[in-house]
Amino acid sequence: MWNQHLEGQYKSPEDFLETVRRKNPGEAEFLQAVQEVVDSIWPYLQEHPEYFNANILDRIVEPERVVIFRVPWRDDSNNIRVNRGFRVEFNSTIGPYKGGLRFHPTVNLGILKFLGFEQVLKNSLTTLPLGGGKGGSDFDPKGKSDHEVMSFCQSFMTELQRHIGPNTDVPAGDIGVGGREIGFLFGQYKRIRNEFTGVLTGKSALWGGSLLRPEATGYGLVYFTAEMLATKGDSLKGKNVTVSGSGNVAQFATEKVTQLGGKVVSLSDSSGTVYDPDGITKEKLAFITNLKNVKRGRISEYATKYGVEFHEGKRPWFLKCDVALPCATQNEVNKEDAEMLVANGCFCVAEGANMPSEPSAIEVFQKAKILYGPGKASNAGGVAVSGLEMSQNSLRSSWSREGVDERLHDIMENIHGTCVQYGTSPDGDYVDYVKGANVGGFIKIAQSMVEQGVV
Repeated sequence: MWNQHLEGQYKSPEDFLETVRRKNPGEAEFLQAVQEVVDSIWPYLQEHPEYFNANILDRIVEPERVVIFRVPWRDDSNNIRVNRGFRVEFNSTIGPYKGGLRFHPTVNLGILKFLGFEQVLKNSLTTLPLGGGKGGSDFDPKGKSDHEVMSFCQSFMTELQRHIGPNTDVPAGDIGVGGREIGFLFGQYKRIRNEFTGVLTGKSALWGGSLLRPEATGYGLVYFTAEMLATKGDSLKGKNVTVSGSGNVAQFATEKVTQLGGKVVSLSDSSGTVYDPDGITKEKLAFITNLKNVKRGRISEYATKYGVEFHEGKRPWFLKCDVALPCATQNEVNKEDAEMLVANGCFCVAEGANMPSEPSAIEVFQKAKILYGPGKASNAGGVAVSGLEMSQNSLRSSWSREGVDERLHDIMENIHGTCVQYGTSPDGDYVDYVKGANVGGFIKIAQSMVEQGVV
């Protein structure tokens, strides 16, 4: 029977969100993520009062556990530095906590709660048995020597190892945490715990990592985009594509778009955007990969080398395109950007970053009824292959590149299918991928929470 007290407690999404705001003051990104989900699942909740009765909403927005700790380390001048470390273990209803570690000066609890909350729904969409979490530190690895990064990572893991494990919480990489950092973190875990387990993903293929993991988010994004276009009887072949960012996600999205016959005309970083109307070919992409991954250089060097336009301080959304793939960071597409994209003929936007579009931008996309894929669905390829890495570690086995790619492709097709199932309008005219992803991800978690009782 529906609990009448809870029925009256929240008469609208705004009633519920006001409670969340009071409990989480100043956490803008987290509140934005919660609002997007609650607004889109509210009609579904009205049809399924059992979830109100179990008070799933209050439970699902509250992390199961938050760990905050001090991280002291020594720099190359023998000075003692101190940073703050975090791990937000958000929801373990359908599996061990799973989500990345981010090392960046902007890291704070609110951002990690936003990322962890998104991760819960994203992991649910993959159909893999993974809960959601996120962690990191306000440490900035840029400009640090390998010795300094190792000193920090070892100190960070000395505390974190108390809270993680292959059946408890399995972190991965994120912004600022690549192969170097994962190696140092794993080495310290193994040293302290005296065990070789799949406690981290994103490892080197030499010692337990999965093939295709660096490519997974970018490739998965493009597979999802191709599925969206296919609903209109279209494909990426011959399409002009703008991509923001120039890290792993942007690089491998560019590679896969090119393989599927599209032409990527932009990449960016915090200094600005390069526009190459001839397209970023395989050879040009190799230059960017070396520039960004090895030399830690700026994207403007691409413009100098190839004699193309560099737009200082700008993001690429003013450029004409058919498809846009935001792959940089949260809230990089605002209302004006979205209006420019639509006015310039863009008819498909798929997110490679986490929540890169502001709510006002999403409204523009949906009002124009263009194809719009939210990050929790379109960028789930990374965590999908992380889950496959966990499976390989458990089996003490490794799969071929082709085998992993096939599984990744299948997972992205299934995620797209879930979005279509729950997001198609009654007249069949439009697929609201935001609603589809949020309802599809929510159902599995909510029902599992009901079945497991009040925990």
